Amino acid sequence: MQIKKNDTVIVISGNSRGKEGKVLQVFPELNKIIIEGVNIVKRHTKPSQKSPQGGVVKKEAPINASNAMIKCPHTGKPTRIGYTRIKDAVTGKVKVMRVSRKSKEMF
Repeated sequence: MQIKKNDTVIVISGNSRGKEGKVLQVFPELNKIIIEGVNIVKRHTKPSQKSPQGGVVKKEAPINASNAMIKCPHTGKPTRIGYTRIKDAVTGKVKVMRVSRKSKEMF
């Protein structure tokens, strides 16, 4: 899965199309992600020690990862992701970096 936690993504299909937000949680085995402020659902909760009031709570629900694309930090548009390997001059280790397919910039 190319989308990671804390990435900024743009929703490209569904009810929330065009919205952007930060990825809060990733479920790679289900191919789903939770995005801040997107796909808000209401859940009825019982009173508990954590929330003594109970009641109706609004929270984000997961959407399929294929419905979102990573926002390019340089152009601000949705982009596909590629990977490139870079050798560190100091340590000599090979590092894998993500690359925007549109702007060819690393992030």
